[in-house]
Amino acid sequence: MTMLNKDMTLCISLSARPSNNGTRFHNHLYEALGLNWIYKAFAPTDLAQAIAGVRGLGIRGCAISMPYKEAVIALVDRMDASATAIESVNTIVNDEGVLTAYNTDYSAIAQLIERNALDPESSVLLRGSGGMAKATAAAFRDAGFHDVTIVARNEKAGRGLADLYGFSWIPELGERTADIIVNVTPIGMAGGSEEHTLAFPESTVAAASVVFDVVALPAETPLVVAGRGSGKTVISGAEVATLQALEQFVLYTGIRPSDAQVRAAEEFMRAGQ
Repeated sequence: MTMLNKDMTLCISLSARPSNNGTRFHNHLYEALGLNWIYKAFAPTDLAQAIAGVRGLGIRGCAISMPYKEAVIALVDRMDASATAIESVNTIVNDEGVLTAYNTDYSAIAQLIERNALDPESSVLLRGSGGMAKATAAAFRDAGFHDVTIVARNEKAGRGLADLYGFSWIPELGERTADIIVNVTPIGMAGGSEEHTLAFPESTVAAASVVFDVVALPAETPLVVAGRGSGKTVISGAEVATLQALEQFVLYTGIRPSDAQVRAAEEFMRAGQ
């Protein structure tokens, strides 16, 4: 990596549970493309102060992760249509002190739905109701899915998300099954209290055709492992992380790397997990 110097452009990420995924992905591409840039992950103690720092220090880009994707809306100057449509932010671009919010999670989910040829006539159980769940629900809605059930204990958030996209809501899974099951909660995330917990019961996994876990760290979550072990079509959070990080990279730098460069950065990212 280029030696640290005063002319370096800085990009950062803000998350309650920072990982090295974005750090490794972006820094690998900076080096491959000869850019005098650096990327660093942070766990802010005060979100408003952190965003003020982005503005005041001229930090070029800022990735936003759980649980800040909705709270950060009040702290930016402009909302791109990608963020406005789902009222959730995962990317901020700083243009000379003007902060514009975007959401590249949505485009990543949409691409994976298309790549895996998921059938819009399939039933879907989507567990979660936060900012990432909004992006995921919106992508399924826009791909033509109608039989989607939001599973969330928080009735206000869960019912609100379901109503927003014309879906149904239930507080608990019970005996429900579906063709496609999607985890958009921290269940299975490394470092959390539920990192070894399966996001859906084994019977629900067994009944599904497609298992989709948005959790990116680890790449092989308990749900992903269970899905692979049952011979299901599996879509992992690591795939989401790569696609959304690529679009962030383009927004920050104005450069779109080659497919080979992206694959190399993805391999480098996963090697650090």
